[in-house]
Amino acid sequence: MIEEIVSLKMPMDEQFVVSKNRLGAKNGIEGKKRISIVTGTHGDELNGQYVCYRLIEKLKESPQYLKGIVDVYPAINPLGIEAGSRGIPMFDLDMNRVFPGSESGAMAEHIAYKITQDIIGSDMCIDVHSSNIFIKEVPQVRLSPENFDELLPYAKLLNSDIIWALAKGAYLESSLANSLNMFGVPSLVVEMGAGSRITRSYCDQILGGIFRLMSELGIWTGPITDVKESIVARKGDVAAVHVDRAGLFILDIEAPGIDVVKGQPIGKVVSPLTGEILEEITAPKNGYLLTLRSHPVVYKGAIVARVCKENQE
Repeated sequence: MIEEIVSLKMPMDEQFVVSKNRLGAKNGIEGKKRISIVTGTHGDELNGQYVCYRLIEKLKESPQYLKGIVDVYPAINPLGIEAGSRGIPMFDLDMNRVFPGSESGAMAEHIAYKITQDIIGSDMCIDVHSSNIFIKEVPQVRLSPENFDELLPYAKLLNSDIIWALAKGAYLESSLANSLNMFGVPSLVVEMGAGSRITRSYCDQILGGIFRLMSELGIWTGPITDVKESIVARKGDVAAVHVDRAGLFILDIEAPGIDVVKGQPIGKVVSPLTGEILEEITAPKNGYLLTLRSHPVVYKGAIVARVCKENQE
């Protein structure tokens, strides 16, 4: 059942509409567990779009196994998705910086308020993101330091490569997930792949985790797959690698998601003008390569990799 969450008039007779698809509500929702799947916060994050499509497809194929409510919000920034822009076009605004919003606030704040209020009451929320166009991330769950221990058991069900406790300064207090956690809705942030692209293997991996989590919550009684044992990264476990020189970044490793050893070549920064190698980039320690630069142009200080020591729990 398609429902409009918010609809606002725009210039030139356009409408800003955020919709959700509610599945499993044929006999009412009273007493039923509810999970919300949210994506499309940033218009260049398309992996979540594919996850929504596959999730709805599977639920429609086997509705007899659905015992709860699944609310799918595939595009909470529809203008950004249409334009392929990370923020809200015309406003140059990051949607994930205005939650929980305000009913009487500006347009973006009003939209954020309506979305937040609609999700409140869910037993779980999965907020699906991709990285930007510059770097590629393995499937991972990112948690706030304040809610890490509380949410870790749920995060372990999502079939991610790594569960990462962000540093307090890196966690966004005005994000959707943080706002929902404050309102009592356990919320997990999934990040995977790169911007403006779909990595189907990553999406299918996380989709299996979503069904495993729904099974744990009693929302789904159908077939599930085993989930992998995620690496659990606590404070200080993840090391970021930055470049000191600007130039063309040439990879020595094809993709993230592998074990590396300290000193192993990751790539090099070269000069197309002089033909020289400006900087050799190597792994800072033994561990798991979870992030890798995919865009070949770099500037001083650009991040090109992240390595996590394998601290499995």
